[in-house]
This record gives sequence, structure tokens and C-alpha cells, in this order.
Amino acid sequence: QGKLEESGGGLVQPGGSLTLVCTVSGRILEFYSIGWFRQVPGKEREGVSCISITDASTHYLDSVKGRFAMSRDDSQNIVYLQMNDLKPEDAAVYYCATAFLCDSDIIYAGDSEYWGQGTQVTVSS
Repeated sequence: QGKLEESGGGLVQPGGSLTLVCTVSGRILEFYSIGWFRQVPGKEREGVSCISITDASTHYLDSVKGRFAMSRDDSQNIVYLQMNDLKPEDAAVYYCATAFLCDSDIIYAGDSEYWGQGTQVTVSS
């Protein structure tokens, strides 16, 4: 059993920064790749970044490479997503979830049973 809870969303101007936090309970990080996903109403959910359980490699959606950085603190069971130079197209509800597939080609949650409730990111002037 485990649980994920996101925080850190909010309203930011274009070019601004936010840090999302995913607090993990249980042993999820010991057994699963972990990812950040986002969804805009009317659009499909997309994988933003993930850390692979296999080799701890980190992977990013092309449109966020160089701007976003994902990290994890296993001592505190926390996963971070540092988002810099935010653009209006980054606005979405961001979710933390286990990633069924996590590599350079795909960030995919699949039928993950572990999802947070989401945190809203709004990018607007």
C-alpha cells in the first residue's frame, strides 16, 4: 500500500519558476519508476518526466528539456519537479504517479494504481 500527494502548484508569470513536491508514503519508491504527468482539459495526459527504478536515469518530455529538473530524496520519500522558464503551454494539472514505462522514448503511467490528487499549475501574465 502506498500513497502519493502533490503540492507546490500555483499561479506564475511566463518565465517564472515553481517547484512541485510529491510526498510518497509506503514503499513505492523502492519498487517503481516514478513520474510526473500533466493533463489539460480536453487533451490526453502526457508524461513530463520520470526517474527509472532500473538505473535511476531521468527522462523528460522534449518540450521541457533544459527547463525542468526532476529529483528524489529517498531519505524523506519525496520527489521534486523543478520547473523553470515556465510557458503558458505548461499550464495543466500535474500529477505524480508510478511510471510503467520510463526511458528516453516514452514516459507512460499505464494502469498505475498509484496517483496523487494533482496540483494545478497556471502560467499567465
